[in-house]
Amino acid sequence: MGRISRYVLTVAVIISVIISSSRGVYAGDIVHHDDKSPKRPGCDNNFVLVKVQSWIDDREVDEFVGVGARFGPTLESKEKNADKSRIALADPPDCCTTPKNKLTGEIILVHRGKCSFTTKANVAEAAGASAILIINNRTELFKMVCEADEDDVDINIPVVMLPQDAGHTLIGNIQKKLNVFVQLYSPRRPLVDVAEVFLWLMAVGTILCASYWSAWSAREAAIEQDQLLKDGSDEYLQMETSLSSGVVQITTTSAIVFVVVASCFLVMLYKWMSYAFIEVLVVLFAIGGVEGLQTCLVALLSCFRLFEQAATTYIKVPFIGAVSYLTLGVSPLCVIGAVLWAFYRRHHFAWIGQDILGVSLIITVIQIIQVPNLKVGTILLSCAFLYDIFWVFVSKWMFHESVMIVVARGDNSGESIPMLLKIPRMFDPWGGYSIIGFGDIILPGLLVAFSLRYDWLSNKSLRAGYFLWTMIAYGLGLLITYVALNLMDGHGQPALLYIVPFTLGTFITLGTKRGDLRHLWTKGEPDRICPHVRLQPSGE
Repeated sequence: MGRISRYVLTVAVIISVIISSSRGVYAGDIVHHDDKSPKRPGCDNNFVLVKVQSWIDDREVDEFVGVGARFGPTLESKEKNADKSRIALADPPDCCTTPKNKLTGEIILVHRGKCSFTTKANVAEAAGASAILIINNRTELFKMVCEADEDDVDINIPVVMLPQDAGHTLIGNIQKKLNVFVQLYSPRRPLVDVAEVFLWLMAVGTILCASYWSAWSAREAAIEQDQLLKDGSDEYLQMETSLSSGVVQITTTSAIVFVVVASCFLVMLYKWMSYAFIEVLVVLFAIGGVEGLQTCLVALLSCFRLFEQAATTYIKVPFIGAVSYLTLGVSPLCVIGAVLWAFYRRHHFAWIGQDILGVSLIITVIQIIQVPNLKVGTILLSCAFLYDIFWVFVSKWMFHESVMIVVARGDNSGESIPMLLKIPRMFDPWGGYSIIGFGDIILPGLLVAFSLRYDWLSNKSLRAGYFLWTMIAYGLGLLITYVALNLMDGHGQPALLYIVPFTLGTFITLGTKRGDLRHLWTKGEPDRICPHVRLQPSGE
């Protein structure tokens, strides 16, 4: 792997750690979160997203997404049971005083003004409106709550907040003297979406593949070194073998610096992220994805006899060096795939290409970057654990919003960064995607891969080793993350908050119980008196 590719992969890994929170991304995410207005009689509705389907005469046109208020009656959940009513503009527009126009069951469309939401709703209900649509003064949605001094709230018409652009569209149609009708209903979201199941399987499967590849490479390298020792080779040859393996081992210092640098990158993305910045990240991700996909395909195809000669025959390429014919044949396909993804990345099917490039990049990174012992793994994951909690939760107090969620969602650029695995929510009436950050896979994956390397070099069985239990712990930690995600109504969750205690806690507990903790903590590899005898390739 070339030096430039290494630099690109390093940048990709840093950005991957930046986005390490799992969440569901839905159309019309509610940005404002209310934690200070408790529920009370007449003001105790759950906040729900509302579909606002519009018609011009009998022609179905735009569908908008709003959010229901804490007060008022609940809306129908099925479209067929929802009434279709005509829209009327409020006069005055803020509906803080009695409208001049007479209403006979229309849905009144009003602007946010100086009076409270409950005042608007009471005025609209008294004027004969069947529902009230309040246009926000921003593009996002807003949670409408009762005022602190309002004890008696008795509102009997639905109250829905619309984003600014949706309101302007409706107003424009009405001002053209068109007959505009809308239908309000709030479909229920499924408790568990198939997308989350597939995303869980994708994350677990990626770590499994990366761990076995890393362990196989470590065993082959150990066998090669053992053979050199058996033949009486000097220490220089051992060093050459280690360097040629292309493995980068994390140190204690680099683990701490890594997370600090990731924090600086995160703040930079939060402050200056724009369309141009996203384009740069797309290029970096595409280059890293090409390198990862090429590495994975070459390793996979090399296992087949049909490609064995192409994989072991090399040609010298200017500025690059010796490259196998198989790599030359695979590389153009990888480049074309990455370019096609970058070009079509805003289309509904682009998530497939992004996930293929992303999984390949993650597997390559876990195979190249290694945790040498449990001490380094503990420091790395502990720092990432604190990093995740700080930038998802604590940052709200400093920046008045969750920095990591804002960056992951791409609020300041209109597009999320590509260092994410995502799958569309297939059976969710609200659509959107379930996503997981690369950091939630790469960081715990480094520890899982270390556990399998240790098991193989120690000749431990699957049950007596550490890999099986660490892998199960990761799966459970990620599962708990999705449970918490659903309980929190889709709001972002720091996945490492759940994954790190499960994986690291399981590893350390087992190591302590079996008496291997000191060895795992310092050396990370078993002592082998006669390594070339104990380590044998499979099948020999």
